[in-house]
Amino acid sequence: MGNSKKDDIARLKRERRDSKANKSRKANTRLKRVRFLIVCEGEQTEPNYFRALIDDRTSVVREVHIDGGGCVTLSLVNRALQIKNDLEKDNDFEFDSVWVVFDKDDFKDFNDAINLAKQYKFKPAWSNEAFELWYYLHFEYLDTAIGRHDYIQKLQNLIRKKINDPSFKYHKNDRDFYSLLQKIGNESLAKRYAKRLRKMYRGTDYAKHCPRTEVDLLVDELDNPENLLKND
Repeated sequence: MGNSKKDDIARLKRERRDSKANKSRKANTRLKRVRFLIVCEGEQTEPNYFRALIDDRTSVVREVHIDGGGCVTLSLVNRALQIKNDLEKDNDFEFDSVWVVFDKDDFKDFNDAINLAKQYKFKPAWSNEAFELWYYLHFEYLDTAIGRHDYIQKLQNLIRKKINDPSFKYHKNDRDFYSLLQKIGNESLAKRYAKRLRKMYRGTDYAKHCPRTEVDLLVDELDNPENLLKND
């Protein structure tokens, strides 16, 4: 009888220890969140795209804050710093990855914005000349430097042929454009083409790296947030 009581007491102690260990593991699992901050130059086009992408791809560790900055280049990078600091202070956490998304356009501080972002340890998902280059690469490779409006026209014409609808018009703020890209485009192809473009250029005069886009790098991180945990 004595041994039985001792065994019961020992068993209860083990169960308590195991219970505490399980709770601790669950708590640690909950804390393993990969927090992204994405601040975009555009107020709708880029935020709409990334929100749709995140909604489309389930992740138990990814947490994303998206802001349509409505600023350009250097101002956008500084706004991202302010947003980051405010959110981290208010929520008592730190972001694991901060991205700024902007285009070349005609802004002369393009290189400065990229360098400032890196100085802040942000990742610039820039496109030269326009975000629409990333869209276009879902269908065809393009290594000729053209203007923003030319990208849009070429993209629109290509989609008209794909869906057999000559009346189709591309709208920058279309909330459903991500879904259309997934249906008729090829994201893996776009990533491959973006990497191919990147290999064409050397040096840090990014304003002359045209066409080129870094959006694929951000999409890769959002697809594989667990990789950031491996670097902890």
